[in-house]
Amino acid sequence: MSHTQHQKKKLIARISRLKGQLEAVERALEAERPCGDILQLLASIRGALNGLTGEVLDDHLHEHVLHAADEKARAEAVEEISEVLRTYIR
Repeated sequence: MSHTQHQKKKLIARISRLKGQLEAVERALEAERPCGDILQLLASIRGALNGLTGEVLDDHLHEHVLHAADEKARAEAVEEISEVLRTYIR
């Protein structure tokens, strides 16, 4: 079973909060709120998304790198993380 399945409820709850935050930005734009308010909402979304990403990444590292079944599986997990990080930091 995937480590994301173990934390499924918690991860889904975080995603639901992110959806709510995105909807708050939409409402703020519709209401023509000041750009400072909208920027603050966007910063909160970024922080929440970074937190979610960090949690999944941490679980992945523990499950697939630290506790890998063998060296081949470990190398594959490291390569996968490397690819994700290259995309993430662009």
